[in-house]
Amino acid sequence: MAWNEPGNNGNDKDPWNKKGGRDQGPPDLDEVFRKFSSKFGGLFGGNKSGNGGGGLGGAGLSFVLIIAAIVWALSGIYTVKEAERGIVLHFGQFDRIADPGLRWKMTFIETVIPVDIEAVRSLSTSGFMLTEDENVVSVEFQVQYRVIDPFLYKFSVTNADSSLEEALESALRYVVGHSKMDQVLTNGREVVRQNTWDELNKIIEPYNLGLIVTDVNFKDSRPPAEVKDAFDDAIAAQEDEQRFIREAEAYAREIEPRARGQVTRMTQEAEGYGERIILEAQGEVARFEKLLPEYQAAKRVTRERLYIDAMEEVLGNSSKVLVDVKGGNNMMYLPLDKIMDKQGNATRVALPSSSDINDLRNKVNTSRNSTVNSSSDRFGADRFNDGR
Repeated sequence: MAWNEPGNNGNDKDPWNKKGGRDQGPPDLDEVFRKFSSKFGGLFGGNKSGNGGGGLGGAGLSFVLIIAAIVWALSGIYTVKEAERGIVLHFGQFDRIADPGLRWKMTFIETVIPVDIEAVRSLSTSGFMLTEDENVVSVEFQVQYRVIDPFLYKFSVTNADSSLEEALESALRYVVGHSKMDQVLTNGREVVRQNTWDELNKIIEPYNLGLIVTDVNFKDSRPPAEVKDAFDDAIAAQEDEQRFIREAEAYAREIEPRARGQVTRMTQEAEGYGERIILEAQGEVARFEKLLPEYQAAKRVTRERLYIDAMEEVLGNSSKVLVDVKGGNNMMYLPLDKIMDKQGNATRVALPSSSDINDLRNKVNTSRNSTVNSSSDRFGADRFNDGR
């Protein structure tokens, strides 16, 4: 049965506490809010007139404050990673550096900015640059760096990374501008790289960026596309030049030991020849000193013996035989070298008999004796009297 049903005495069941069951209008919202305010206002000390209402409000406020303090304290716990350092700001002003581990900060009062100090960062720059010989090259350069001071990295300049990039481009343009194009493109790349590194450190040092440059990399350098073919030919020619130089050096390394060996051999031969000549001369002197007393004792005999020995040595090395015919003015000539050649070509060789050999030997001895006797008086005296 409805609370406002006619004849049911539903006045007591009116939720809006209207004193007339006939009033069917909307409830008074202001009255509803006043009732709620009167009921819950005591929790916060708003109602001071009701039996102990003030004590209940103080306890509630303390409870709320304790809960808020616990939440605030828990919200300040944070963790700094092993590779990071935390920059703690107190009302926006630098206060301290937080080391790795579990840390606490005052929420809404302190702010923590984590900075990774172990990660190796990199940035690169590229562009067309003018060389010392007024040529244009396209250069791409990369630098690797690491943070060593978190405070300087964040507060020394507005943006340390951007400042480092601008310093890198400035240093690279300076070095390329003081280098030849061939150095930038071919054999001077390492020099350009090292000079750029040094120049970059000089630029960033006064700014105290809190960074350290760990490495620089000269990634690429090339001429403009319009003249690329010509430069490719020039580079190929330079590579051929280097190849020829290396081949020449290898050839020199191969020839030089051989030439040194020949020099050593010739030097040793010359030294040996000099020693041999000196020894032979000393032997001749010694022989002459021994021969001189004999010559002084028997001049004619010694002179004839020396002449016979000399003629024997000369004629012994000759392949020709001269036979002096006794009683005649003609001398017979035997070309033994020609005869021996003919005998070597013949299939059968007729050897002379022993009687023929003896006759020939007797003739040679007779001719030699007569020659010695006729010539000794003519040549011997002149040879030894003048001291030769």
